[in-house]
Amino acid sequence: MSLNWKEINLVLEELALPGMQIQKAIQSAYDVLSLKLHGRGESKTLLIALTPGACRLHETKRSMPKNDKPLRFAEFLNSRIVNGWIDEALQLGDNRIIALGVRLGAEHFRLYIRLWSNAANVVVCTDDGMVLDAMRRLPKKGEISGGSYRPEDSLGESGGERRREYEVRDFPADIPAEISFNEKIDTFYAEQGGALSLESLREDARRIFEGRLNRLESSLEKLRAKEADFASADRLRQWGDLILANMASIKMGDEWLETADFSGEPVRIKLDPKKTPAAGAEGYYGQYRKAKSGLEDLRREIADGEAELARLGERLEMLLAETNPLKLHRLLQAGDKTPPPGKQSGDQKRPGLSFRRGDWLIMVGRDAAENDALLRRHVKGNDLWLHVRDFAGSYVFIKQRSGKSYPLEILLDAGNLALFYSKGRNNGEADLFYTPVKYLRRAKNGPKGLVIPTQEKNLHIKTDDRRLRELEGCRVEKLQA
Repeated sequence: MSLNWKEINLVLEELALPGMQIQKAIQSAYDVLSLKLHGRGESKTLLIALTPGACRLHETKRSMPKNDKPLRFAEFLNSRIVNGWIDEALQLGDNRIIALGVRLGAEHFRLYIRLWSNAANVVVCTDDGMVLDAMRRLPKKGEISGGSYRPEDSLGESGGERRREYEVRDFPADIPAEISFNEKIDTFYAEQGGALSLESLREDARRIFEGRLNRLESSLEKLRAKEADFASADRLRQWGDLILANMASIKMGDEWLETADFSGEPVRIKLDPKKTPAAGAEGYYGQYRKAKSGLEDLRREIADGEAELARLGERLEMLLAETNPLKLHRLLQAGDKTPPPGKQSGDQKRPGLSFRRGDWLIMVGRDAAENDALLRRHVKGNDLWLHVRDFAGSYVFIKQRSGKSYPLEILLDAGNLALFYSKGRNNGEADLFYTPVKYLRRAKNGPKGLVIPTQEKNLHIKTDDRRLRELEGCRVEKLQA
């Protein structure tokens, strides 16, 4: 339940914000903001939560976690209103909109905090109502830089909700009666206050992670079943050997070979009546080679899946052990982006060589295994693939950047790397083809990593020693485990 207007007035009365200086803004998540305040010989942390069902503003004694990546609105506040002094703090009527007046030198700002459960926002304006920025940018409402926001002009409106009388809530018996209202609110929301309570957040963590754990376990079961099938690959090779050993007794058009295996046990082998015995044997040898290659890949996938299963279980335990609801909320909003404890980062785990040129990442596979690993696990459909024509060599990939086209300089970088790590290096120049990864098709029954490109384009490259020296300085080094 969000704060009602009477509770907001009580919070503001206790806080006595006028005369306090804003020293820092921290945005823990997209809907949680805190302001570090100091004045009259004391420091306070003002928490502003826009979470539906838990919209509120109050002082908190809890530590405020920082987001791993600074969020836009906090950066704006730190650049524009930090070090400003609050000269006014009031609720506009009973509308659950708080207006803070902030003076910084000759400038004066209005910071509006709207605590409506399904339309909460924090909007910073000039005194005449021009919007400088908003925590949630809402163009249709004008709550965007350059828009207009003057809630004083609509006093008495209540965000479309039906009006009814409100009273200051009664708190559970385990919250001490003698503490301040701000402290009661802080304790209540941390323990049982809806969307941002520990109980609710832990349930969210269980729902998110247990679903992922179940899906991963299901995938592993299928892979293990496939592994059992592939593990019998030696039988295919033996069938090929038996066909060759019995060629004299096999006639064109035969569909079965009934014989004894090398241990003396009877065996019945399916034949292709349209193929010669030698071609039939080669067919079984081909299936054997494919199964053996697939078995190695399967076992790697199973090992990776089991490691991921263990990691997700450990992360769920870590989340459930967290006692600060604001930190837990931030961790859940951030998703599962944290690398596993003690493990290497994405750059370190990636096979082959990696080069960072500005904001662009170029990856190079130096052999068939690395080419195949990059294709399977480290590139997506719109990433760009490059390869030298007519020479064996590396696959080079350029990772896509959202909304950006591939610059010519980056293409030349990748092309030089493709030529350098190919059999055509000594020629000094070569033709390359390039195409998005989504236009690559694996060669049926071909060796590991072999692909057939479509919709490819041509690029002629001459070795550029200066460019290669620069790229060596941009190489992403691998740390020792």
